[in-house]
Amino acid sequence: MTVKQPVSASLARAFFYIVLLSLLSTGVALVTLASSLRDAEAVNIAGSLRMQSYRLGYDLERSAIDTSAHRQIYQESLNSPVLQQLNRWYVPDIVGKRYAQLQESWTEMDARVAAKDRDWYQNNIQQYVANIDQFVLALQHYSERKMLLVVGISLLGAVGIFMLVFFTLQRIRQQVVKPLNQLMVASQHIQQGHFTYPLLNAHLDNELGLLASTFDRMSGELHKLYRTLEAQVEEKTHDLHEAHRRLEVLYQCSQALNTGQIDEMCFRHILQIVHDHQAATFLALRVGEHWAIEHGALQDMLPVSTLPVGMQEKVFGELRWQSPAAQASAPLMQSVATIIGRGIYFNQAQKHYQQLMLLEERATIAGELHDSLAQVLSYLRIQLALLKRAVPEENLPAQTIIADFSKALNDAWRQLRELLTTFRLSVSQSDLPAALREALDILQSQTSAALTLDCRLPTLALDAQQQVNVLQIVREAVINAIKHANATAITVSCVTDPDGLYSVYIRDNGKGIGDTRPEGHFGLSIMRERAERLDGTLIFSRPPGGGTLVQFRFPVAELSSKSQQT
Repeated sequence: MTVKQPVSASLARAFFYIVLLSLLSTGVALVTLASSLRDAEAVNIAGSLRMQSYRLGYDLERSAIDTSAHRQIYQESLNSPVLQQLNRWYVPDIVGKRYAQLQESWTEMDARVAAKDRDWYQNNIQQYVANIDQFVLALQHYSERKMLLVVGISLLGAVGIFMLVFFTLQRIRQQVVKPLNQLMVASQHIQQGHFTYPLLNAHLDNELGLLASTFDRMSGELHKLYRTLEAQVEEKTHDLHEAHRRLEVLYQCSQALNTGQIDEMCFRHILQIVHDHQAATFLALRVGEHWAIEHGALQDMLPVSTLPVGMQEKVFGELRWQSPAAQASAPLMQSVATIIGRGIYFNQAQKHYQQLMLLEERATIAGELHDSLAQVLSYLRIQLALLKRAVPEENLPAQTIIADFSKALNDAWRQLRELLTTFRLSVSQSDLPAALREALDILQSQTSAALTLDCRLPTLALDAQQQVNVLQIVREAVINAIKHANATAITVSCVTDPDGLYSVYIRDNGKGIGDTRPEGHFGLSIMRERAERLDGTLIFSRPPGGGTLVQFRFPVAELSSKSQQT
């Protein structure tokens, strides 16, 4: 947009017209007044013609000799320059007509005076004087008209100037003051943050129209920037709230793992925290193939997102979740999956540490047994052999006592070796299936029987005490099958029963367990003690297909601990 009529040019033009009108009205009035300067002289001369006419009549009456001189004076007065100017175009016609009539009448009057025609002159003098009076009256009217003209021109000039000033002020008000007031009101609205203000007149062809148009564009840009800033502030505020919510969730999740013993309840608590903070409507944590927990209701209309759960490039399982705003909850759920992965890692580390502590304690007991009881038994065996040689073979009662004593000593020595072997059991895995597989791999090298493992127990639900005892029971049962059953296939199955109890089955296809326990063999008793320690039951049976079936059932850690407390 360009400025077609600047305000300064409009004001200058208005002032120019005002000054011009003032000059014109003043000039015309001055010219009119100037033309009236000699009107009084013309009236005086015209009035003197009346006196001179009477004087000429008086000269004729007394027959004066200086009549010609008076005639000359009359002629000069009648033809004076002031009266000659009455023949101009701007002089009213009536004045010129009266002056011409007066000159025409003077020609005849002058001839009669020259002829000394006193009677005619006396008869016509009144009419001639009446013509002079009419001429003087016409001059008077002409002079008065010029004065009225001056007054009219002055009035018209004043009215014109007033009108110009009025319209100039109106134009200034419409094109300057009102737009400025609108701009001021619009500026106040924008200052208060309101971009809806009264409409500006952007159609003016002056600087204020350009200013209004520019102001509208500027306010539009400011409105866009303001809205953009508001959106950014709102977005940042929302991000801060989301970050605070995520931090609060992560803090509570980390606090849920800040316990002496990380177990299944810790992970259930984490899922509940995430669900209660509306980060997800459904969560499911699966570790391995046989342990999973869920929280919330699965909805068919929402997609299910999956995140790996691991620690240090080791994946333990997966976290499945649903959320109406899956994209917004993804960073939080990623952090939750990381926390859960750390929790599972520390859970396994705790169990492994507890297992090592138990095994270290058992190894210490084994060392003490080896250093004390084993040395004594060895010494007794040596002394018994020396005693057997010292007693004659013919002394049958003594030999019988020595033989019974040697058998009992050998049984004690065998039992001690079994205890030492059990106490010195080493576990390098905190995961029960892996530990069982490691133990069976070691035993597989000692037998030609096929050892099969199917472990479906949830490792996270078992504490270190349970895992060690289950491992030792399975190991003892498999060793018994290898030594005494002559089996070709030994199967170990670990499952969770529908009633929530855990069951371990060790089955072989050997000759089957006898009705009586072998003498000097205390492995079965030790297995029963371990089962009772876990509040479980140990059952030996012969399945219909032959062989031996060892069934060990025990409750979860929480139920076991409660029963021990009662």
